[in-house]
Amino acid sequence: MPPPPQARSQARYVHPQVRALLELFDSLGQPPIETQTPAQARAAREALVQPSSIEVGEWRDVDAGGVAARLYRPPAIAPDDVTGLLVWFHGGGWVLSSVDGHDDLCRALCVASGHRVLSVEYRLAPESPFPDGLTDAITTTRWAHEHAADLGVDPDRLAIGGDSAGANLAAVVAQLAPVPLRHQVLVYPVTDARGETASYRENAEGLFLTADGMRWFVDLYLSGRQGTVDDPRVSPLLAPDEAVAGSPPALVITAEYDVLRDEGVAYAERLLAAGVPTSHVTFHGQIHGFVSMPELLDDAHAARGLLGATLARALRPG
Repeated sequence: MPPPPQARSQARYVHPQVRALLELFDSLGQPPIETQTPAQARAAREALVQPSSIEVGEWRDVDAGGVAARLYRPPAIAPDDVTGLLVWFHGGGWVLSSVDGHDDLCRALCVASGHRVLSVEYRLAPESPFPDGLTDAITTTRWAHEHAADLGVDPDRLAIGGDSAGANLAAVVAQLAPVPLRHQVLVYPVTDARGETASYRENAEGLFLTADGMRWFVDLYLSGRQGTVDDPRVSPLLAPDEAVAGSPPALVITAEYDVLRDEGVAYAERLLAAGVPTSHVTFHGQIHGFVSMPELLDDAHAARGLLGATLARALRPG
């Protein structure tokens, strides 16, 4: 018998695989991220990264206008074949992770889409707080467009994307439109850094990304005092109507048990209201970060397949 309606809102129907994953995380005994230094948190995250088994046609590190990046070519594409390009910004709260940490995901998107992927090693806070990471994102996007021929891509077939804080950068770059973009793919994006949504309260603890942890990330990102949570370059949900309306078509993916859920939903709705062709998919029972955990979560494969199919269509010739 299901719980009564008043209890149902408090129940957590997480996916059984997620429940096992959360128990595993608890067994590791890691202190809350907001009690750690950035160096400690980075070391803990890096210790969990495993080498990817996904084969690509080629990968190489490049200098993208002074910003380090990694270029992936699909296995079915010859070196001289021209493709579209996804410029990808990794998640990690603007503080953690790297191109290496998101190597598996970028390989998967490259293979699934059939297009090249450029993964960006933007500068991290607090050593390089806002707007440094955003500046790197803009620089790399412009560089990719200008050097498309060198990368083996069509400059008219560029997409942008990212997960979490990386999706925040992607959404802001899409609004600023430094180059023509065919599409944007935003995976559980940060779009409202004020942290006042219902999902912040409902999913505040015990679900991998906590409300206190997210506030720790935002505080470090803004530690240079060059921006605030009300700045549209930090919270793209707050951007003027014309900036939202000028954004490229979008796919937004959210997770049900994620502090960022509601702002991702709100951003998808804002794009639609502005007339931007937008698809939004919520993965019920899932938590923040699930797309990066294919060894443990079946829904990661489903989300990667959806992203790949979306990019394959968006970046095809014509």
